[in-house]
Parts: sequence; structure tokens; C-alpha cells
Amino acid sequence: MEFQGNITSKLPKTGTTIFTVMSALAAEHGAINLAQGFPDFTCSPKLIDLVTHYMQKGFNQYAPMPGLMKLREKISAKTQELYSAHYHPDTEITITPGGTHALYAAISAFVKEGDEVIVIEPCYDSYVPAIQINGGRPIFAELKYPDYRIDWNQVKKLVNYRTRMIIINTPHNPSGITLGAQDMQKLEKMVKNTEILILSDEVYEHIIFDGLEHQSVARYPNLAERSIIVSSFGKVYHTTGWKMGYVMAPANIMAEFRKVHQFMCFSANTPIQHAIADYMDDKDAYLQLSAFYQEKRDYFLKLIKGSRFKPMPCEGSYFQLLNYGKITQENDVDFAVRLTKENKVASIPTSVFYNKKNDNQVLRFCFAKQNETLEQAAEKLHKL
Repeated sequence: MEFQGNITSKLPKTGTTIFTVMSALAAEHGAINLAQGFPDFTCSPKLIDLVTHYMQKGFNQYAPMPGLMKLREKISAKTQELYSAHYHPDTEITITPGGTHALYAAISAFVKEGDEVIVIEPCYDSYVPAIQINGGRPIFAELKYPDYRIDWNQVKKLVNYRTRMIIINTPHNPSGITLGAQDMQKLEKMVKNTEILILSDEVYEHIIFDGLEHQSVARYPNLAERSIIVSSFGKVYHTTGWKMGYVMAPANIMAEFRKVHQFMCFSANTPIQHAIADYMDDKDAYLQLSAFYQEKRDYFLKLIKGSRFKPMPCEGSYFQLLNYGKITQENDVDFAVRLTKENKVASIPTSVFYNKKNDNQVLRFCFAKQNETLEQAAEKLHKL
């Protein structure tokens, strides 16, 4: 069956996301999936028990559109404690079905036809389609290989009267770099006396290494007043399939965000919100996450030491970039596909995160896996 009328695509250059493609390829060929960013270990049994408890108690109907108040209050208290920033739980915090939803809703709420949005690439692949489908124009600032640092002078040259929004991401996916205090201060200075909004993707805020401290825009009042912060419970509690996140923003910005959010989903999962609100009392679950994942990162690096892969610096997130230039001169997409089919390890080619498909012979590997999984993958990588 096929529709015979004319269909004009709003995203003519967009296909199936690379994460879906590589995960499907991994499943087809029985490969170890270090491509898509999800753990292969379970979440806390206590958290599952809490969800079950609230389901059995009958908390299975719609939550309030902005989310359960007790959960928003816990988020507000946590943000105050970590970043010395107050967000009012009633008017400045909204619970969302995942971070990608939050990003799309934020872009849809503010980006209009002809607006420009500065995107720092390589970038998470939902940013650009969300901008384009709302009639905006993505303007790209490039993180240069191999350091992947922001050239704020370059970014400043891209700003003009059409600039509606700048999207930042720290810790950064896919590079693993983090933005420091100087980055935030330069951004703060650049947008002063403008009407530019900041969309700050901070879903890996609790996965940051080597004694570094997460520089949320919430720490900087002059940035916070114009920023929409996106966070993720899935990344923190090893529950990416639950699709639970939240957004923080000043009340006047949040009011516009909610206008879009309510018609995309109305509200997020009710029993899970109740469970997370209770579980947030265990602060160690997020305060010790950096140490947990740093151990994973270090173990993965130890396992691949002596292979022909060259690791790039990783300051945060649960992704490790590896350069394969000593193995082959294939482009990264072809090599990633061959690696999956022949060597049974799936990764993500980093060129897909660039507008111009920059190929630096670098693949992204997810180390949010059981040690046994990492060991099996490393053994295969050593054979190349």
C-alpha cells in the first residue's frame, strides 16, 4: 500500500539516525554494541521496587503537565546544593519524557522561520533537524580535531541580528570534552546586551572525570537568566529506556517552553516520577557516578593499550573516541560498518556528527558496559 499523492519532506536530507542504523547492524551480525549510548547493566533494584510500588498503588494516570511537584522540589534543592542556583519548582522546572524531547520542545518554542541557531559541532544528531523543521537555519562552529575546543572568536563572528539561540553541550557528546569556567565567562561576555537564548545540553552533568567540576550555566547568573538547561535521569540512573528528563529555565522562558511541551506529550510517566522523587534522597547515586564511570573509562583504556587505536582525551560523558589511522585509511563510516560485520564490535563514526561529514578517522565507543563486555570488545579490537 502506498499513498499516491504528493509528499514534500520537511527533512529531505535526513534519514534514519546513525544510532538506530549501527545498533541494528550490531544485532544483525551478533556484534558487541559499543555504538549506542546505553548501559548493558541494570539499574538499582531499589529504583525498580519503587516504580513497582507506585504502579501497584494505582499511580498510573496522568501526572500534572509540568511534572509531580515533589520531584520538581527535589530537583530544585539538588540544583541549589550543587550549583548555588535557585529554580522555583512551580514555575521554573518541567519534567519531560527524555532529553531529546526537551531539546526539541525548547527549539520549537523559540526558533521561528529565518532565525539562526549556532550549533557547535560535532553535535548530537537531534539538534539540526529540530532547528530545520521549525524553519530555522543552523550555523556551524567547528570543534577542531584533535583538541575539540571551542574557538569563541569564531563563534563571535557568527553572531548577528538573526541569531536566536546558541546550543552548547557539556560534557560533550561525542568528543568527551568539557567546558570550563573560562568558556562560560567568554560565552557570558559574548551574549551580554543581546536577545540570544542559550540551550544548554547537560545530560552528562554527573559523568565528569579527573577532578574537574561541571560548569553548568546555572552557576552563572547572567547566563542562567537567558538559558534553558536540559538534564537526564536516564543517564544518571542507568535507565535510558524510561525516557525521563527535565528542563530548568527562568519563569518567562519556561512559560513558553510549556506551551509546546504540553502538546507534544502533555506529561511524563507518572509512577516513574514518584519513584525517582523518592530515590533522589540517595544523593550518592548521582554524587558517586563520576567515580563509577571514570573507573570504566580507565579500565577500557587499559584494555586497549597496546592496540593500534589511539585514544583521544575524555573528560566526561561515557564515550571514548579512538583514532584508527594506524589501522586503515578507510573513511570512518565504511570502517565502522566493516568493524561491526567482520570484527563484531559496533561503534559510531564521528563524521556523522558534522554538517560537512568531517572524517578524522575517529570512532566513538560507549564504555557504559559491564567489564566482561569491555574485555570481549577489547580482545577483538587488539586483533586489528
